Amino acid sequence: METLGIPTVVLTRREFVGVVNNAVSGIGLAPDIAMVTFPTETFLPDADLAPVHARRQEFYAALTHWSSTKLRARNGRMLGVEGATYEAALDRFNERMLADLCGDGLPLLPPTAERVNWILRGSPLPRAHVLGKFPPRGGIATVEACAIALAMAGGRPEYLPVLIAAVDAFFEPAATGELLQATSGNPFPVVIVSGPIAKQIGLSSGFGMLGPDSRHPAGARIGRALRLMQQNLGGAQPGTGTMAVFGYMRFTNAVFAEDEDGLPAGWNLHTRERHAFKPGTNCVSLMFANGAENIFRLSAKKESKEEEVVQGLHRIAQTLRVPNIHYMYGYTHGTPGVLVIPSVVAADLAALGWTKSKVKEFLWTHSQIPHADLQAAGAIAWMDNIEIEVPAESRQLDPWPIALKPENFGLVVAGGAHPSHALWLQGYSPRVIGREITLPDAFEQLIAEAGQSRASNMEA
Repeated sequence: METLGIPTVVLTRREFVGVVNNAVSGIGLAPDIAMVTFPTETFLPDADLAPVHARRQEFYAALTHWSSTKLRARNGRMLGVEGATYEAALDRFNERMLADLCGDGLPLLPPTAERVNWILRGSPLPRAHVLGKFPPRGGIATVEACAIALAMAGGRPEYLPVLIAAVDAFFEPAATGELLQATSGNPFPVVIVSGPIAKQIGLSSGFGMLGPDSRHPAGARIGRALRLMQQNLGGAQPGTGTMAVFGYMRFTNAVFAEDEDGLPAGWNLHTRERHAFKPGTNCVSLMFANGAENIFRLSAKKESKEEEVVQGLHRIAQTLRVPNIHYMYGYTHGTPGVLVIPSVVAADLAALGWTKSKVKEFLWTHSQIPHADLQAAGAIAWMDNIEIEVPAESRQLDPWPIALKPENFGLVVAGGAHPSHALWLQGYSPRVIGREITLPDAFEQLIAEAGQSRASNMEA
């Protein structure tokens, strides 16, 4: 194979063949690139490379005799499905999606031309407008592709602006989406929405905001559409395109709104703190999480309010204080994670003089890990052996903070108005990306039509 006139062969881990196929396809090469595979141990530091030398003839053969047997990616085409009844046709469509590896295991709605055209009303951009290549496979993400995914997920036109902004944020190179799509960890996008659009489309910021929620379907449908694009355009198929050992929230990702009404006086929105968006701006903030942990923060006895608040913060910080390697990827410029607290907890904190900055400083200080614990867990070796963001001068700190500075912590007010719990979205996030949401001129009309549709359904 030749790349810019240079013969090319790939040396890769056996279990990552599918990931490599996706990656080379994403840069415009044939997906069945010549490769020679070895077990994982070969790629560890100080490994014995004699097996590579012994198999050198395979490299020579690949460099001189390889030719592709697979066709390049096909242009999109309409799919016709028939059945004796609508239900039969719908079943056949879903079976076909699974057979073509375009489904996610849950029923999909057919993205008919009529439905896609309807959803495209949600963007002022032309349907053929290219947002970018979805990593690592490199499928082209157009505005129409977003509408198709949203149609399959049961979405509506007014959801499209949020999905487009999220996809655009996903494509930010600093977010390293091409790596997080393929890794053996379980990263999933978290999309935090601010601005009037959140209420307009019925995006939840309260009880059960991560779903399921029949009264607030927007988050699940937008997140599912993003996931379908990750898979169908980016090639994130379990066990081949993505090596996520367990997978996590892979159907709907996590899409929710900040509780702007519940924000205490003097507390800024996350999107303002992190990205400097002005209040009232429709925008998204995208980070990658590797898990979600519910933390019971309410005290057991009738302590003073101040004692209860401090105990809760200590309990949260101690939950964070673990030598998790994923913290290292967002150490300098990203985030160790996002803490989500309900408005009633935020109000208690604010009433006692706690600002967001003070809360972050507390978490940063009290989640620091003793150096001996890092050594015992092998975390120092990970810092030395892989390319991560932890600066050399930070590696010997004792105790070691899980982020370079307190400002790296995310703190979001959202969730049901009950004081018992906090949610920690643990980061696997080299960067946190912000994007403004662009609305079509007729957006108010779309919202009015959505309201009429809801009213009609309730009457029925």
